Amino acid sequence: MDHKLKILFVATEVHPFAKTGGLADVSSALPSALKKLGHDIRVIMPKYPCTTKAGKTIEPLNLNVDISTGNTCHKGYLFQSELSEGIALYLIEQSEYYDREHLYGEPDCEYSDNVERFSYFCQAVLEACKKLNFQPDIIHCNDWHTGLIPVYLKTQGDSWFSQTKTLFSIHNLGYQGNFHHSSFAATGLDDSVFHSDGVEFYGQFSFLKGGLMYADVLTTVSPAYSKEIQTPELGFGMEGILQQRSDQLHGILNGVDDTVWNPETDASLITHYGPQSLSSKNTCRQDLEKALSLQLNKDTPILCMITRLSEQKGIDLIMQAQEALNNLDLSLIILGTGEKHYESFFQQWQEKRPDRIVAAIKFDESLGHRILAGSDMILIPSHYEPCGLTQMYALKYGTVPIVRDVGGLKNSIQEFNLKTKKGTGFKFETPKKEFLLKSLQKALGCFKQRKTWEKLMLNGMNQDNSWEFSAQQYSNLYQKSLLP
Repeated sequence: MDHKLKILFVATEVHPFAKTGGLADVSSALPSALKKLGHDIRVIMPKYPCTTKAGKTIEPLNLNVDISTGNTCHKGYLFQSELSEGIALYLIEQSEYYDREHLYGEPDCEYSDNVERFSYFCQAVLEACKKLNFQPDIIHCNDWHTGLIPVYLKTQGDSWFSQTKTLFSIHNLGYQGNFHHSSFAATGLDDSVFHSDGVEFYGQFSFLKGGLMYADVLTTVSPAYSKEIQTPELGFGMEGILQQRSDQLHGILNGVDDTVWNPETDASLITHYGPQSLSSKNTCRQDLEKALSLQLNKDTPILCMITRLSEQKGIDLIMQAQEALNNLDLSLIILGTGEKHYESFFQQWQEKRPDRIVAAIKFDESLGHRILAGSDMILIPSHYEPCGLTQMYALKYGTVPIVRDVGGLKNSIQEFNLKTKKGTGFKFETPKKEFLLKSLQKALGCFKQRKTWEKLMLNGMNQDNSWEFSAQQYSNLYQKSLLP
């Protein structure tokens, strides 16, 4: 490593303290991998009620982070815990904003004061650096909730941060933090940044655009997605900015934290298994069938989906393919929550076919591990997928992915070749039910050839998806951004 850096990693969710999706996994695993490279990395997030349930000690630091907006002072307090391996995790307590059941909103709508909640967070992060006497070389921001940090740094001329550079990571461009222009005043930013080369986005005010315009370096979570978001199809209106900044935009594939996702050590499983003990995966399958009251022939494959139930995830393709899926010899297990009409669709399907369909409409991390271990295949038919972590977890568990050939799915899964026996899964390019079904039929045919299927499983289990390589790429970008 060229140089040991001081890095502040900023996120609104970090596993195991708070999690709604893959961002939490990245925010835990990437800092750990960067620490191993010798950097002084610290992580900061809001303190929610759920953070106290992580089984970690959280101590008050007796340091205030008070932010004034107009005539109002919003008082906050700093707490400290440990993420792993000596990595400090700071939590910002502000009960008015974060003492709520959910992180971003109720199941059907976002909180109406999210502008205030996350503009406070962005300012409080910077104030916390001073209170902690920590002058970071790099502030690594993640997703729209942190998008104003680069804006505050570039426009407020604070000498404490005169040498600090910012890196802004896009985990999903579809979530932008766009709000009515009247809410801009709550940020405390000067009106001079509300323009088309600033935070203004088609008359609205955009947190995400702030990050895209003002950060020194931009990253996203796979090489393919970094290209896709520069197109009108997947740019969500931001493609012009991303084309303009393409020299500063880098795609780095996420990794897998094998301290959490590893069938050889996973505490959620009834028994452990690995490439040398594949037969024990069958014990996990039997345990899963028992837990979900399924009675299946041992030759009937279990297909799973562990996903947010949203349009992005291609649930519409499953709905269109429902009749054809009913006629196939397989069982389908769905774990996830999301849009109500999708939840109802799967619940009604289970009522009609309780012998073959299981709809677990909930967020259950432990059950997710058991489903991955007990299933034969996982289906990920996303319309777009910035990175996707589930397919990489599945590979580790010997559960064969059937995926749409987009984004991180394109980069992490190689089509299995029946002749050469190389590859790790099955892919389809066109988002139509017939192409999904063709890939699924190919997988089902392969499943019947036991020796071939085991080779396919082992290909995935032996693929290196660790964080080490990705962390080195981030480290190189940090170093490069600091060059004069």
